[in-house]
Formats: sequence, C-alpha cells, structure tokens
Amino acid sequence: MDLLTLRDTYLQQRIMLCFNGPISRSLIEEIGHALRNYLNRQSAALSASMDVFAVYIEMTQNIRHYANQQGYDEEQATATIAVARDEAGHYLVSAGNLVEDADGRHLVEAVAGLAGLDAIELKKAYKQQLRRPRDEAAPSGAGLGLIDMARKSSRPLQTSLQPLSSGQSFFSLTATI
Repeated sequence: MDLLTLRDTYLQQRIMLCFNGPISRSLIEEIGHALRNYLNRQSAALSASMDVFAVYIEMTQNIRHYANQQGYDEEQATATIAVARDEAGHYLVSAGNLVEDADGRHLVEAVAGLAGLDAIELKKAYKQQLRRPRDEAAPSGAGLGLIDMARKSSRPLQTSLQPLSSGQSFFSLTATI
C-alpha cells in the first residue's frame, strides 16, 4: 500500500476524515467525537459544525441499521465515509454502502424527489413525515432522516448507485453543508 499516494489524494480532495470498514455503534460514536473535535479545532461555525455532525450520525446509523436489517456479513456491512471541504469552504459529508438493487433505486428516487423542493417545501415534507404513523412492519428508509439531511444541506443531496455483479449496488450519498 502506498500511503503517500493515499495521503496526497486526500489532501488534493480536501478530505478531513475518512473511514472504510465494518461500522458498529461504538465506532460511529468514536468517529463522531473525532469529527466534532476536528471541527472545533477548525473554528467551524457552530451551526455548520452541528449540521455536519448530525448528518454524519444520520448517514452512519442508517448504514448500520440497513446492514443489520439485511443480515449482511462483516464484508457486506462495510461503510465508506468521508468528510471533506470544497473550494468554497462547504463541508461535504459522504457515505456509501452496499444495498440491494431495489432498495438503492428507491433511495435514488426518494433523493431525486427531495431535490426539487425548496426550504419551505422541505420543512412541510418533514412535518408531514413526522405526523405520519410509523408502520413497524415496513422497511425503514427514505423517511424523516433523509428529509432532515436535505434540510441541513445547502445544495440538493447527491446520490450515486453503481450496480455490482452480485445483484447488489454501491449506494453513495453526499450532503453539502
């Protein structure tokens, strides 16, 4: 492994934090603490820091929950998470994981549906989702957390779905804060 090349790539893409591997509750917490400390050292605005942290937590918990729900083994339950800054100083919070093809398509459609909504419409969608009774038998996903991430993002959420030969896809989501 060429760590210098990896380091240079991270610097070039302004990646502040990156993780790839199986994700547990304790690991989500530890990475979250590291992220929060890093943002504090960078003197990030309190609202931006809280939004970056909240989006990171939502993304990683969704991945962990989904992998557990699917009964994925350790390799299939691997998450890839990166937090970076763009040229304008916005934070980019990205996370990706394996998903079943149909679930990935559903997520992409849900994100696309949110992309056309302005702040007022997102707030209305959030309140509607909040009031909607939760069907415990229905699989979760593309609900309140996704809408909340869209509300915190300064640009529409971005998704990618890359099909794999296994009948699964790699789903990635990026929020810009």
